Amino acid sequence: MPPAATAAHPASLPRRPRWASLVLLALLLLPLLWPLQQLAENYFRARLGERNQQTLDLYVATLNGTLQRYESLPGLLGGLPALRLALAEPGNPQLRERANQLLAQVRAQTGAEVIYLMDADGLTLASSNAGQADDFSGRNFAFRPYFRDAMAGQRGRFFGLGTTSQQRGYYFADAIREAGRARGVLVVKIDLDDSETLWGHSAEQFLVSDARGVVILTSEPAWRFRALRPLSQADRREIARDRPYPSLDPQPLRLPPEQWLEHSRQLADSGWTVSILAPRSLLDRPVQTTLYIGAASLLVLLLLLGLLLQRRRHYLERIAVDARTRIELEARVQERTQDLQTLNDRLKQEVLEREQAQQELVRTQDDLLQAGKLSALGTMAASISHELNQPLGAIRSYADNASVLLDHGRLDETRDNLRLIGELTTRMASIIAHLRAFARRDHHAPESVALQPALDDALALQAKRRRALEVELLIDLPEAPLWVQAGETRLRQVLANLLGNALDALAGRAPPRRLWLTSTVDAEGVNLSLRDNGPGFSAEALHRAREPFFTSKTNAEGLGLGLAICDSLVDAFGGSLTLANHPQGGALITLHLRHAPGATRAPSAEDLPT
Repeated sequence: MPPAATAAHPASLPRRPRWASLVLLALLLLPLLWPLQQLAENYFRARLGERNQQTLDLYVATLNGTLQRYESLPGLLGGLPALRLALAEPGNPQLRERANQLLAQVRAQTGAEVIYLMDADGLTLASSNAGQADDFSGRNFAFRPYFRDAMAGQRGRFFGLGTTSQQRGYYFADAIREAGRARGVLVVKIDLDDSETLWGHSAEQFLVSDARGVVILTSEPAWRFRALRPLSQADRREIARDRPYPSLDPQPLRLPPEQWLEHSRQLADSGWTVSILAPRSLLDRPVQTTLYIGAASLLVLLLLLGLLLQRRRHYLERIAVDARTRIELEARVQERTQDLQTLNDRLKQEVLEREQAQQELVRTQDDLLQAGKLSALGTMAASISHELNQPLGAIRSYADNASVLLDHGRLDETRDNLRLIGELTTRMASIIAHLRAFARRDHHAPESVALQPALDDALALQAKRRRALEVELLIDLPEAPLWVQAGETRLRQVLANLLGNALDALAGRAPPRRLWLTSTVDAEGVNLSLRDNGPGFSAEALHRAREPFFTSKTNAEGLGLGLAICDSLVDAFGGSLTLANHPQGGALITLHLRHAPGATRAPSAEDLPT
């Protein structure tokens, strides 16, 4: 090989990429993270503000509804003859006792904390808590502003700490007039402690402050009766006169503005201010996450650029080597042929290794799929108490009924109860069999199932609880069987869970409680709609209801697995589960199942105990 040729080519090779240039480029791109931070902070601040405003609207509406519910009650009760007679003859003990009983009945019916009648001097003549430890009878409350306002012809409204009960309350007062003159005042006191418990446990804190800036309701007990601003001399004189707080000198509450994001709303009627305080961390965490993602993306971009430069260098080096090889080809034909043969053998070996790696990848993917199923099996195992709770409750009910029927000699009905217990235990064994089948990589294909019998079984499981809650059941289903593609036991599970959730929602609602079951048939399949007149789904529940362990109930009431299990079971049938809120109020759940030909069949494998 000529020495001149070998010396010329290395000088023509491109230089290695300068990594310092990439570092310089990274320093130039780093300032782009600042506008990213501003955009992320504005976005998450807007989302947090929108969520808190919605929460604030709901809480303000609830609080206003509570106050408006009792606002007109004193004026209505002031016209009752028993109260007017007691006011006209304050020395008559029989009339006062009759007034006490009347006020106690009204208090029990309306849910007010206490209702009492005062004469024109502020002396309490009759009270709904007469004879109790905190009896208001004989006490004078003329110093209260609601008494002065009512005697002046205005409607009295006042929040304060009770001097007798030491309990917070909101007072409504109206004068009882006769011949154009105020003869006395009727006062209704309501308890607002429940307004604090409605908030629950969350990172945000709420507080309600009165016109003086003193906190009267709050989710943080340490903030209660603390002043948000300095009190003027006029404020202090009013506090000393009206005594609304446990202390005549409320201590200041200092909330560092850099730690809280505040959203407030004014209540015009009461002069209160309702505020939600969100920790700054709720905004900082997503902003920091966004910055980390942006920085990571920038780093990946720089690494890709470096790899491209490296590949370009290798490509140019390969071109130079090929050029040199062509010049030396005549002198080294035999040697190059041997090299190419060696390279060819190496390529074959690499192809073989790649094929083996591909096969290993397929096996690994299959193992990962099975591992995912076993992980889901763990989640399902955590829910076994949830799934078996309903059959166990029914078995206990049927066993108790059988014992009573046996004592009365009603043997036929006792046998029916025992037969139902046997069916329920068979169903529980079937549920456990599903878990084992899931772990063994097998599954039951959908089959033809009649919808109405499965629904009747699910209703029977919930019948005792439905009667206890006085839920009116409105069913609009055809008499002819609706055949769908499903598993019989799994379909009962789905229907029982959906009915149980509906009853849970109705339990927190005052009567009347109603549950509608309707069906429609279209070209795609059968749609079963379950609608209740409960509170409906919240926005978060509609978004996350299908997630395992998400629940809007307390820990004692549920694990948050019911809808997640229902969704997975319905998906296995080839159907779908739709969650929505009905326009007239309440939740609306639509179960869509595909058509199946009606047929008489033997019990499926999932229905038999193993």
